[in-house]
Amino acid sequence: MLEAIFDPQSVAVLGASPEPARLGHRVLKNIIDHGYQGRIYPIHPRATEVLGLRAYRSVLDVPDPIDLAVIVIPPQHVNAAVDECGRKGIRGLVVITAGFKEVGGAGRELERELLAIVRRYGMRMIGPNSLGIIDTISQLNASFANAMPLPGNIALMSQSGAICTAILDWSYQQGIGFSRFVSLGNKADVDEVVLLEVWNRDEHSKVILAYLEAIDDGPGFIRVAREVTKCTPVVAIKSGTTVAGIRAASSHTGSLAGSETAYEAAFAQSGILRARTMNELFDLALVFAYQPMIRGNRVAIVTNAGGP
Repeated sequence: MLEAIFDPQSVAVLGASPEPARLGHRVLKNIIDHGYQGRIYPIHPRATEVLGLRAYRSVLDVPDPIDLAVIVIPPQHVNAAVDECGRKGIRGLVVITAGFKEVGGAGRELERELLAIVRRYGMRMIGPNSLGIIDTISQLNASFANAMPLPGNIALMSQSGAICTAILDWSYQQGIGFSRFVSLGNKADVDEVVLLEVWNRDEHSKVILAYLEAIDDGPGFIRVAREVTKCTPVVAIKSGTTVAGIRAASSHTGSLAGSETAYEAAFAQSGILRARTMNELFDLALVFAYQPMIRGNRVAIVTNAGGP
């Protein structure tokens, strides 16, 4: 379903700059430096070579098929570039560029137009306003993160790029590895429901972690999560449960955090374990990643207090 994003045979980086200070330079360098074995095409309007690779003015100038386009260009140019991607037959997009729904006004309209182009060509898109995606199975680091995660069996999705960075830092300190690492950004197309569907029964992931600011499709989320949690533990932490948290979540991804009671009920109905703090999220991730699943009905519980 999302093979073009997580296991592409070829990647184009739109905005791959020869200038080291540019974000597009870092994204291209991450793809090159961390073991990706597919074909890589820098796209830049003027450069003829970036990081030792031949550069092209447009994806339409590349003579070979392209599976994935990673977009790191100014927001006013994104939609035209995505239209070219569609005409090229590209099936997957990771839009790192910000300046869409999260800024309101014209940005919200720009994102509506972007999604319409994506759907017109039948593409799938992560973002916009995303840190990027990392897949240690295909050794693809299509992000501007400072490092590649260690390989492991934890799959992570997060609507916050800052949280992705914090979790990466923690994982290095603890020696913990990941299978998939996705910054959803504004999740105009691919959201938490789509990722849960894709990661259901993923042989490379023993546990799924989710940092959520808002869920747009509540019934769909519950339906899919019920199926996933039958085989794979899902641990979620929900931001935006306080007034300050709601304001922060809305300001940087354009999300509308919903009722605390509604989310509590959704997690309970779908079998998702809710973490209240980041430390709790990490602790639960470690338990499910490194301990065998309990089977059968031979569990004994010892407690020092009574309860309902």
